Amino acid sequence: MKISSARAEPFASMRRRNLAEAGAKVGASPAMDQVEFMGVSEVELTPAVRQALATLVIELNDLRAEIQRLKARLQEAETAADEDPLTSAKNRRAFIRELKRIVAFAQRYDAPASLVYFDLDDLKAVNDRFGHAAGDAVLKAVASRLASHVRESDIVGRMGGDEFAVLLVQADLPTARAKAEMLARLVEAEPVSVGDWLTPIRVSWGVRQIDPNLDAEALIADADGAMFAMKRARG
Repeated sequence: MKISSARAEPFASMRRRNLAEAGAKVGASPAMDQVEFMGVSEVELTPAVRQALATLVIELNDLRAEIQRLKARLQEAETAADEDPLTSAKNRRAFIRELKRIVAFAQRYDAPASLVYFDLDDLKAVNDRFGHAAGDAVLKAVASRLASHVRESDIVGRMGGDEFAVLLVQADLPTARAKAEMLARLVEAEPVSVGDWLTPIRVSWGVRQIDPNLDAEALIADADGAMFAMKRARG
């Protein structure tokens, strides 16, 4: 491990903090510190041992800093692994994991929750007419509008292609249907600007209340089926 040569914290302060954390008695000033190592007073230690201990304190602080950096990088990696790279919504794997968690919660506490499944109508026509960059702009707009109009406890996921799902906690079927209608209106309210063109958005949706006796994939299939029923009815 590379030891940093630049430190914002003075060594004396750093030493006293480490000694205090180790349970040593730290006085009002460095001169009053009374420290023993394995029953031997610090003042009885040879200069070489004291230097070794000082080096150890530095290395311990560097190790702590490195651990914090690794934790931050791990958190970033975990976040990236759960996000759809285009829309920043939860990806399918992360969404299903959260859905399983909600199903388990419903089993234990009999708490209502619902799943709403959205499908963008005619996205292929947008891609064919304006290019895939236009289709990507529509997908990002839909994800943003969904995320902006749900609670922090709710979860938005991109399930693949032009399909999105929203997990509504503490929402029974009538509540979820009303919310789904509102979300659909908000998504469709404004067209997406693509160069000199305005591309309208149209969505179909289906709702399934969480049944604790069904697994996540079965719930998704039911909500997906309800969405396709709406799409077929529209013609």
